Parts: sequence; C-alpha cells; structure tokens
Amino acid sequence: MRGFDLSLPSGIRPFQLAVPWYPVERVSAVLKSGLMKISVILPAFNEALELPETLRRVAAIPEVFEWIVVDGGSTDATVSVAATAGARVVSSAKGRGQQLRTGALAAQGDVFLFLHADTWVTPGAGRAIGRALADPEVVGGGFWKDFRDPHWMMRGSRFRCWTRLHLFGRIAADQAIFVRRNSLEQMGGFPAQPLMEEFELCRRLRSIGRLVLANERVSTSSRRWRSRGVLRTYFRMGCIVALYTLGTSPERLVRLYDSEPPRSDPGTRSKIKGAKERSEASAVES
Repeated sequence: MRGFDLSLPSGIRPFQLAVPWYPVERVSAVLKSGLMKISVILPAFNEALELPETLRRVAAIPEVFEWIVVDGGSTDATVSVAATAGARVVSSAKGRGQQLRTGALAAQGDVFLFLHADTWVTPGAGRAIGRALADPEVVGGGFWKDFRDPHWMMRGSRFRCWTRLHLFGRIAADQAIFVRRNSLEQMGGFPAQPLMEEFELCRRLRSIGRLVLANERVSTSSRRWRSRGVLRTYFRMGCIVALYTLGTSPERLVRLYDSEPPRSDPGTRSKIKGAKERSEASAVES
C-alpha cells in the first residue's frame, strides 16, 4: 500500500505510560513490510471482560503498528488484562473524549483507529482503511456496523450507518472511526469533550475533507441496549442528540447519559477473572 499521503509529522510527543511495554517485534515487522501503519486507540474504564477478545482481533490486522488502551482510572483488572494482551496502557482522566485525545497524543502511526472496547474488527480492516484513504480528499471515515445478539428492534443498523453519514454527515463512535494523523493534527487534535465527541470530530473533519464508509464491517456489543432497554435507549439517545443540537453543553449531557446506570451483573467478577486467566494463558501459549 504505497503512495498514500500519510506523512508523519516531525517529533514525537511525550506520554505517560501506566505499563512500560513496547511491541518491539511488531514495530519492526510493520516497518520492514512498508505497510501503512495504523495506531489503534481504545478508551477503557472497567472493561476487563471485553478487552481480551477485542485486542485479539486487533492483533490480527497486519497493518496495525501499535494498540493503545487509554485507561480512565479503572478499578477492575483492565490495566493488567490490556497489558497481558499486548497493549500499551496510557493513563488519562476519565472521559471518552479526553481519553481518546490522550491516546492520539501518544500514538505514532500514520492513521489512527479509534475503537470501543466492545467493538470487534476483522483482519481485513487495515486493507479497507487503505483503500478508503487512497483518495487524497478523504480525511477519515468509519465502518459498516452490526450488533452482536441484537434485539429485533435493533435491526437495520447498516441502513442507519448510511443515513447517518449521507444525511447528517457523521459517523457513530462505535463504527470504529479512522483518521489520517496529519488531518487530526490540522484540526487541532481529538475533541476532549466528555460526550458527543464523535459529532464534533466529524464536524471538524468535514471542514477539511471527506468522510467515507470503508468496505468492511465491525460488530459491536448490544449489552448496554439490553441492560437499559432498547426503546428506552433509543428515546434517551434521541433526547441527547436533540439537546446537543439545540446547544446544551456536553458537560450537562453526560450527567443525563450517566444518570441511569445499567443493571448490575452478579457474575461480572467471575467473568472478569476468567477473561484475565484466558488472556494470560493465551500469552503463555504464544
């Protein structure tokens, strides 16, 4: 994949590591191959259960140069699970926008892929990004999205991906948004707001180029929809989008978003322990 306008800026920004780990063999292999280098950035807060499978899939993408988990102060095993799975772990204040901004400042790739902890990518994701960015007018984009184990009212996700971009000019955060490094720097970095950060990101990116949907899909968990109720979640999200459009600040909206936490799962601790053990066993085998 040569010939893309994916030049690196001069200098490397400092960053704070919670776990001092560097994927030396991976870095060397990608540099020698001449592939486009993708930095995957995942914000996380108490995501020990979801991370092992997500990171296993990230590692299967040949173009991935590094994967960075930006921890927002987790109280579970997120940090150790991420490190065991081969991630660099960066500390940040809690808040998705701030965490993603911190991760972008730490990243060294040509392209940044912002990924939720419960969103799964395919091995062809890197090639799809390369094809999308072959057009020099394209500054970023996302993927077509499916839900895993969806309620019937959640069907039609791919149609919503199309209408969201072509009618409203934006891409949802759980569609795995990718951006050229130089384009992100040109627009001032990732917006550090606590909610609706993808709205602001897409708005700024559209001012300097085009957004597209790459010809590949991602799948994301339906856990929050099921735990809060599908209809209630649609209504809640609709209200938040409407209030944001009318000028309500993200700081006020995040309180509304967090005002009704999902129902607790009594088996969460045992599941997290099992996930960590599986991740450690996988690391030993490899």
